[in-house]
Amino acid sequence: MSLFELTKRNVQRNFRLYTIYLFSMIIGVMIHFTFSSLLNNKDILSALENKTTFQVGVTITSIVLSLFIIFFILYCNSFFMKQRKKEFGMYVLFGMSERQVAVMVFYEALIIGTISLVIGILLGGLLSKLFGTILMSLMQYNNIISLSFPIQAMGMTVLLFFFLIIIISIQSYFSIKRVQLIELFYANKKREKPFHSSSIIAILSILLLGVAVILITRGKDSNVWQDHSTISLIAVVAGIIVGTYLFFRQFTGWYLETLRKKKRYYKGNTVLWTSSLRFQVRGNALNLTFIALFSTVIMMLMAFVYINYKVQFEAVGKNVPNSIAFQSIDQKTDTKIDNTIKNSNHSILYHKRLETLVVNPNTDMNVAFENPGSYSKNILLVSETTFNKIVSLRNDSQKVNLDRNEAVSLSQGTDFPKHYEKNKQPNFSVETKEKTNFNLVEIKDYALLGWATDPVSAMLKKPAMLIISDKNYEELKGNNRPTQFFEIYHIKNAKEAESLSKQVYKIVNKTKNTYYSSFADVYSKQIEGSALALFAATFLAIIALCALASIIYFKQLREATEEQEQYNILRKIGIENKEIKNIIGKQLLFVFLPPLILGILHSWLVIKYYILASVQNYPGLTLATIGIFSIYIVIYMLFYVSSINVYYKIVQRKY
Repeated sequence: MSLFELTKRNVQRNFRLYTIYLFSMIIGVMIHFTFSSLLNNKDILSALENKTTFQVGVTITSIVLSLFIIFFILYCNSFFMKQRKKEFGMYVLFGMSERQVAVMVFYEALIIGTISLVIGILLGGLLSKLFGTILMSLMQYNNIISLSFPIQAMGMTVLLFFFLIIIISIQSYFSIKRVQLIELFYANKKREKPFHSSSIIAILSILLLGVAVILITRGKDSNVWQDHSTISLIAVVAGIIVGTYLFFRQFTGWYLETLRKKKRYYKGNTVLWTSSLRFQVRGNALNLTFIALFSTVIMMLMAFVYINYKVQFEAVGKNVPNSIAFQSIDQKTDTKIDNTIKNSNHSILYHKRLETLVVNPNTDMNVAFENPGSYSKNILLVSETTFNKIVSLRNDSQKVNLDRNEAVSLSQGTDFPKHYEKNKQPNFSVETKEKTNFNLVEIKDYALLGWATDPVSAMLKKPAMLIISDKNYEELKGNNRPTQFFEIYHIKNAKEAESLSKQVYKIVNKTKNTYYSSFADVYSKQIEGSALALFAATFLAIIALCALASIIYFKQLREATEEQEQYNILRKIGIENKEIKNIIGKQLLFVFLPPLILGILHSWLVIKYYILASVQNYPGLTLATIGIFSIYIVIYMLFYVSSINVYYKIVQRKY
């Protein structure tokens, strides 16, 4: 009988043993093919306004996904190999060389890989249609996505998994080669020694985590972050990472030892579910730390991209509030643009001409504008009456009422809008015929003209604008200050006006350095980009969660194999199966629950005090974030329930 025939028969007879390995391979193929087919789907590409950005984004995500899949499957294979060391020992004992065993493992990987590719590609093709439809919905496109199996996607998936099979074979060969024959038979008999923790370091872990929590909850507006941001950031990162590691390395062991010294330790089944855990503290510490920290990153990423996606719809309107706005050039050009807009499919809801005075600042721009590098060097002065009329047309509640020498800066996009009290108003001066001083009443997060845009680069620069009283404006205008006029249009279905924007921009751009802004230029790029980020992050979160939960899952299954004898003894002394399952549930909960709680704690505090705090004007985001956390918890706990059932089945086998 050849090695291939022996391998084929071995797979057929022990197919249940290969189930977990096969399942992980199918998931990997399915996810990779789904994402690769989206990259090459003609229906999706034809619908997009920014194909290059989409392809670059999907390609980067595919690479990250591939790395996750490789890690996930290699971890599964590592567990699979450890479970089969005794079997490999038998092969070597009967005269097979290490090379022959490695070849047999290669054949096994080839068979499992082929089955996985066929099933995974079929499922991935079906899912690509579903997820393609979801992606179009997120981007607010109505295009129908057809079922397809792109040759490029199939080729990429086959190449990745053939490469993976080779890596698995090499990993398996070295795993067999570096273990002695006697170790192969007794590999599952080895136990870790009980870990003796330090109460001082255990308390230190809680202190470190406490410091991180206190600093985070102070918020970004607090003095400690404003004055000592670098030190605070280092303290938070160190507190979370070191505190989490010491929590699992020392605090859990200390807690188990403390529990063992209490009288109630011998009541109920406490002694039974804690006894094994004392031996696992050292082995679990690094894994559980990694899971807790990575869970933090995953939940923060998901919450951030979802919040980013939800605020884009309103944020684009705040950043580019006008359907079309441009600096007036001359009467002939203005008329030509007006006719172009009127002859389009977009009816004009209103058209307003904006008059401004151009001045240069004498005061540091940082006083009135956050991130002044993104603003124009000169400043446009607007009268309060003109400003209030446009605000009324927009149905906004941002009107101003100014006394002489008072001013409001439009610091669009600022994280720190301010309204100054009468005796605390900073002075801001501009260069006119004579130096003119203004008392800054408010730094307002509002855009009158918004970002300058173009159909290719989207947002460029923002005009720096000050709203001043009508009296001041008329006085400065009378001093023959340079005047600039802007034409502002609000049209119907502005988000679908990409074609019109290109026509108008082409006319305006004939005069260099002329301000032009269009809602449509930014909307498609922002919405497509944020939708793709949400979609990609969801994929990454799913496979990362599977990989993280699998670390605990497989380790506990190995522990179950090692503890078959102990549970066999428990059954012999009269412990019922229901009680055994209860013991297993408590033991696994002690392993699964702490990293989940710490991950939720870390991520929720950062999201609440540094992300949600910045978007307080957007309703429903807190509830949506809680929903994301809930989904994560449900999936994670499904692994916990599955682990209990599989663990119970393993220890129920006759020893």
